[in-house]
Amino acid sequence: MAGTEHLTVERVGATLVLTLNRPEAKNALSLPMLVGLHDGWLAADEDDTVRSVVLTGAGGTFCSGMDLKTLAGQGAGDDRYRDRLAADPDLHWKAMLRHHRPRKPVIAAVEGHCVAGGTEILQGTDIRIAGRGAVFGLYEVRRGLFPIGGSTVRLPRQIPRTHALEMLLTGRPYPAEEAARIGLIGHVVPDGTALEKALETAELINANGPLAVEAVKASVYETAGLTEADGLKAELDRGWPVFATDDAKEGSRAFAEKRPPVFRRA
Repeated sequence: MAGTEHLTVERVGATLVLTLNRPEAKNALSLPMLVGLHDGWLAADEDDTVRSVVLTGAGGTFCSGMDLKTLAGQGAGDDRYRDRLAADPDLHWKAMLRHHRPRKPVIAAVEGHCVAGGTEILQGTDIRIAGRGAVFGLYEVRRGLFPIGGSTVRLPRQIPRTHALEMLLTGRPYPAEEAARIGLIGHVVPDGTALEKALETAELINANGPLAVEAVKASVYETAGLTEADGLKAELDRGWPVFATDDAKEGSRAFAEKRPPVFRRA
């Protein structure tokens, strides 16, 4: 897939790398970027040779949130994308991972600002790696706005409620070390190396059985709101079929033969 002028797509082995590419505007979300993201998530889902996705930003910045011109429908060069938005009014929510959960693991590689809509997209990713100088935060209340990308629902489920409410209600910035301490991100690495670390993590995922990986991810999200008893039942419904796959048999053979497994999604 080609991406758009504000969203570049690159294939690195079995990993699809989506790069927010509007550095002159700190990668503020535009219609071309949202359309590119939407198409990127769908492409990753539909291509069985893609085993993971990395989301990052160009120019040392992840995403500074929604471009207010885009919010007002005035973004330059956006006309060609308006028909896409008109045809699917949820396109921007899917792009921001509010109304769509990719079946492949998504790793965020964050440098610089990851605020407002950037922090909202972040909550839709699975593994999060940030450079030491990265900054996070939900700034919407500072502008009299509401973080409608899902943060009032997701954030208290991902980090302790007291930290979620502080982030939501104060609108203050959070340095990477603090974001890691409260559980918003998983790794803090030297500046400029977040993408490298993300690709290393993706390679570890890509080496595993793709059917198993996708089933594990699905089970984690499907059971999140269930009681323990219901969650354990749902886990069996999701997990048992994996044991009957050819990939599971290949994994056992490869272990016995002391060789890397060759998984075929079967």
